[in-house]
Amino acid sequence: MHELGILMGIIKTVENYAVENQVGKIEKLVLQIGEISSVIPEYMRKVYPAAVEDTLLAEAELEIEILPANAECRDCGNIFHATVTGGICPDCGSRNMHLISGRDFFIKEIVCSSQET
Repeated sequence: MHELGILMGIIKTVENYAVENQVGKIEKLVLQIGEISSVIPEYMRKVYPAAVEDTLLAEAELEIEILPANAECRDCGNIFHATVTGGICPDCGSRNMHLISGRDFFIKEIVCSSQET
């Protein structure tokens, strides 16, 4: 389960951001995970509470958005949801496609409150 290691890296990145920007509290972390990436969203959700314990994200909600695996047909140029069609272009029936999204992994948003003085 490499999700814990990935999550530890995210926590470090978010904590560095919070310190540099004088963030008071991190309320929510929004991640975007491609549906065919090597990161399993359910594992991220399971390890999140233990990973954020005693960090600036300890009380932050985790939200995960799934990015679809979109492909472009090299024969007709159609863009389609590859996992829905089994990698077959719904317009021309070709299997000659290249993936344009779905393996991605991003920190989309860090919702925070300002530092109280």
